Amino acid sequence: MPRYALKIEYNGQPFVGWQRQDGPKSVQGCVEDALRMLQADHPGIAAAGRTDAGVHATGQVAHCDLREDWDPFRLSEALNYHLKPHPIAVLQAAEVSEDWHARFDATERQYLFRLVARRAPVTHEAGLVWQIKHPLDVAAMQAGAAHLLGQHDFTTFRSTMCQAKSPVKTLDQLDIEARPSRYQTEYRFHLRARSFLHNQVRSFVGTLERVGAGAWPPDKVRDVLDAKDRSKCGPVCPPDGLYLAGVHYPQDPFEAA
Repeated sequence: MPRYALKIEYNGQPFVGWQRQDGPKSVQGCVEDALRMLQADHPGIAAAGRTDAGVHATGQVAHCDLREDWDPFRLSEALNYHLKPHPIAVLQAAEVSEDWHARFDATERQYLFRLVARRAPVTHEAGLVWQIKHPLDVAAMQAGAAHLLGQHDFTTFRSTMCQAKSPVKTLDQLDIEARPSRYQTEYRFHLRARSFLHNQVRSFVGTLERVGAGAWPPDKVRDVLDAKDRSKCGPVCPPDGLYLAGVHYPQDPFEAA
C-alpha cells in the first residue's frame, strides 16, 4: 500500500486545532474528509505535530496510505479540490517508504511567532498576528531568550495540560527580529527544537514580551526558568501569531518530488 507525505498549509482561525474531534471542525478532520472522497474507507492520517485552536501552519507535514498508486502532483491537486472552501492547502505530496512516519521520523520542528506593535487595529492580518500597542526592546528580549537556549527543565513554560512524559527539552534557536515600517513594527520570533511542550512557544513569547516592554529585566527569564514553577511564567500570549513553519527529516521527502 503506497504511502504519501503531505506538506500542508492552513489558517487556523476557523478550527478547534489540528486534531480530529467529534463535532467541532478540525484541520485533520477536513483533510481526512478530502481523502475519503478519493477512498471512501480511508483510515486517517498522522501528522508531525498537533497545533491548538487558532494556530496556523505554513509547513505542517502528515502522511497517508492509499490503496491506489497516485501521481503526487495529481494527489495534491485532488485533495485541494476537495478541501474547498476550507483555508487549507496541500502544498506538495511525495511518495515515501511504507515505514516512513511524519511524526516519529522528524528530527526538528520550526515555529514562527508574529507580533505586531501599532496603535491602530490590524485589519488585513486580524487573527494572523498578536497585536500590542507599545514598542519592544529587541536587544533586551534576545538577552532574555539566551537563558532559554539549550537543554532545560521547562516546567515553568509548560501547560498544566501538557501530556509529554518529561518537561526536559532542548531549544536550538530562539531568534528575534524587528521589521519596522511607517505605521507599525512587526517582531518575528524564530524557534527550532526537536520537539516542543504544549504552550511552550506561546509561554516564551508572552514572557519575552514583558522583557521587551521593560516590565521584566532579562535575567528574570533565567530565574523563572530555574524555578520550575508554572505560576512564575509570564502571560501566555494568544495563538493568533503562531505558525508551525517547518518540519525537518534526515532526508527531505519533498526535495526530489
